[in-house]
Amino acid sequence: MPHLMNTYGRLPVAFTHGEGCRLFDEQGKSYLDAMSGIAVNTLGHNHPRLVAALSKQIGRLMHTSNLYHIREAEEASDRLASIAKMDEVFFCNSGCEANEAAIKLARLYGHQQGIDQPAIIVMEQAFHGRTLATLSATGNRKAQAGFEPLVSGFVRVPFDDLAAIEQVAANNPNVVAVLFEPIQGEGGINVAHNKYMRAVRKICNEKNWLMMVDEVQCGLGRTGIWFAHQHADILPDVMTLAKGLGSGVPIGACLAAGRATGVFKPGNHGSTFGGNPLACTAALTTLKVIETDDLMTRASELGELIRDGLRHGLASADGLIKGVVEVRGDGLLIGIELDRPCGDLVKRALAKGLLINVTVEKVVRLLPALVMSDAEGAELVALLVPLILDFLKE
Repeated sequence: MPHLMNTYGRLPVAFTHGEGCRLFDEQGKSYLDAMSGIAVNTLGHNHPRLVAALSKQIGRLMHTSNLYHIREAEEASDRLASIAKMDEVFFCNSGCEANEAAIKLARLYGHQQGIDQPAIIVMEQAFHGRTLATLSATGNRKAQAGFEPLVSGFVRVPFDDLAAIEQVAANNPNVVAVLFEPIQGEGGINVAHNKYMRAVRKICNEKNWLMMVDEVQCGLGRTGIWFAHQHADILPDVMTLAKGLGSGVPIGACLAAGRATGVFKPGNHGSTFGGNPLACTAALTTLKVIETDDLMTRASELGELIRDGLRHGLASADGLIKGVVEVRGDGLLIGIELDRPCGDLVKRALAKGLLINVTVEKVVRLLPALVMSDAEGAELVALLVPLILDFLKE
C-alpha cells in the first residue's frame, strides 16, 4: 500500500497521460475532463506551447530563490499588473498562500492605520484555503471542525448581502478589509451581483477599508473576462490568484493596488519557491495563449452553450424538471444544483468516461479547460443529462 496520508477520498482511477480535454487511465480508457484539475489546467493537457516553453526553461534554470533577481518573475509581474490594472505582485505557490498573504497584508495595513485588533469581513459559504488563517476565513464548518482554536479577527456575513456589510460597518470600528469571491466555487457556484460588488467598493472607499477579491477559482479568463470582478467595472485593492495561472504548474499570486500598495516591506513576507523561473514561465505562457487564442471569448461562448444545453436537457413544461433547482454560473464555471445530495453522480459519471465534481453535497460542478471544443461541450451535456435524469428517477 502507498504510504500517503489518508487525506483524500480518491476515486478508483489513475491517469497516465492527457491530450487536450481528454485523460487516459492505466487501461487506456479515455475520459472527457470537465474538471481540468479543479480549474487548474487552463490550457488542457499536454498543450504544445506550454510543453515547449517548460521544456526549454527546465533545460535552462528552475530555481534560484528570491535572494536574487528573477527575470521571469519580473516579466510575469509586469504582465499581471498590466491586465489587472494593479501595481504590485507577490508570487507564492498556491491559492491558500495567496490568501494568507492577503490576510497578512490587511492586518499590517490595519496596524499602520493605528488599529490594534484589525478585523476582516468574510462570507458565509466562502472557501479561501486550508492553512489556519485561510481556514478561519472560510465559511465551512465541516472543513474547520477539529482544527480549533481558529484564528480570530474575522467577521462573517451572508454572501451577496450588502445590508449585512453595512451593519458591520456601523458597529465595528476594527474592520480594515472585506474579503470575498466574486463567484464562490467550493461554496456551490454562487455568483455575486455586479451591483453588490460596486456597492462593496463604495463602502471600502468611504471607510478606508481594503477591498480584497479571491479570484483563485473564477479568475484568469474562466468567466469570459480576465477577472470576474471586472464584470462590475471595479478595481480591488487586493486580488488573489492561483489554480489556472500556471496551467498545472503550482503558482499563486497576491496583487495590490491603491491603498494596499507599498504595505509590505522587505522582511514582512516571503516564499522560498514563490516566483521561481519555471512557475513564472508557466504563467507567462498561459497568459499569452489565453490572449492570442482568444480563450476568454471561447469560455464565454462555450459556457453559454453548455448551460443552455443542460437547461434544455433538464427542462419541463414550466421550467426545470422536478429535482433540479437551478443551472447557474458564468463562462466555464458551471453549477447544477439538485434538491438532494448527489455525490454518487461523480462515480456514475466516471464509469461513463466523464470527470465531474459535486460540491456542498447538492451542486454538480463543471470547470472545463478553456480549450474545450464545441463538440466536446455537446458531448459533456449528452453524457451528463441522462446521468442526472436517471439519478432523479430513483
